[in-house]
Amino acid sequence: MASQPCDGCGRSVSIAGGIANIWTQEARPTEGIVLELGDGTEHFLCYTCIDRLPDDREITAADVAALEEKSP
Repeated sequence: MASQPCDGCGRSVSIAGGIANIWTQEARPTEGIVLELGDGTEHFLCYTCIDRLPDDREITAADVAALEEKSP
């Protein structure tokens, strides 16, 4: 399975699709998605970082940058 770094925490997470695991039939779940934010930017975020985003307003790139600053 292919992987991609999360734009929030930088951790490498599994993504579905492509030909990466066609021969192994590996069945790992996708651990993140690409979100189009309110300011028109797109970011790949793991589910943990998505849960850390504010839910009381429209999300922007500044919120993703704040995740980066708070990541260990």
